Amino acid sequence: MDLSRDLDVPRAHHDLGGVSRYACRPIDTGKHELTAFDKQVDAIVSTLRAKGLMTVDELRRGIEALPEAEYHSLSYYERWLRSIVATLVRKGVITLDELQAVMK
Repeated sequence: MDLSRDLDVPRAHHDLGGVSRYACRPIDTGKHELTAFDKQVDAIVSTLRAKGLMTVDELRRGIEALPEAEYHSLSYYERWLRSIVATLVRKGVITLDELQAVMK
């Protein structure tokens, strides 16, 4: 396997396509059930989009902005949730205090 291609183009930590250490891992292409958490996060995104409070591009940018260690330690929908929170706080839709109050 030619590892030199990994160094050809500078890339962000979330850009994993063609990176040898990820390409060598088998991908489970079988059907799998979404968890209740996954479904809830997806529903939140759908609701925010329908209300014009968040776009798919904002969701993607928020995910891509996660620090590398955090990005790789979170599940797919955990990344979504981090992006949702950051976007809503940045836009002033919610405050961190309000979020912390409902999490108690």
